[in-house]
Amino acid sequence: MTITLRTEALTTGAFAPFGDVLEAAGPHDKLINEGMCKRFHDRARMDFGPEGRAGISMFQAEARALPYTCALVERHPEGSQAFVPMTADPFLVIVAEDEGGHPVRFRAFLTAPGQGINLLRNTWHGVLTPLAPPGLFAVIDRIGETANLEEYPLTTPLLIEG
Repeated sequence: MTITLRTEALTTGAFAPFGDVLEAAGPHDKLINEGMCKRFHDRARMDFGPEGRAGISMFQAEARALPYTCALVERHPEGSQAFVPMTADPFLVIVAEDEGGHPVRFRAFLTAPGQGINLLRNTWHGVLTPLAPPGLFAVIDRIGETANLEEYPLTTPLLIEG
């Protein structure tokens, strides 16, 4: 038995309960670099808690395809986590609300070219799921000594369709 979800477009409003959409869209805040560069300022609610600092790592994940079966979600209690793709290829973002420490009411988003995401601290989410190689991402998240990963195997897997 599985639960089937259809992907939805990644929009700022739809994704707001889970995090931020990172994109150069809408009005820019100001022009910089002698007027040659638009600055879209402060687009993510980064949060790294009292014990840690922001760090940038590179992730390279194997490409998957739709339909995709998700059997594991995770969350990061000590900090937010931003994914900035290093290519224009779409990726799948699976998120869920929390209810008593359990993920519920899952949603699946499909990014458009030029979009990244920032997951808020403690947001249940699927693993990094690029849909094309090389699956290369810059990831901005918490670097620290305390544990920042909680995994949750799903007793009923999700089937994500395009």
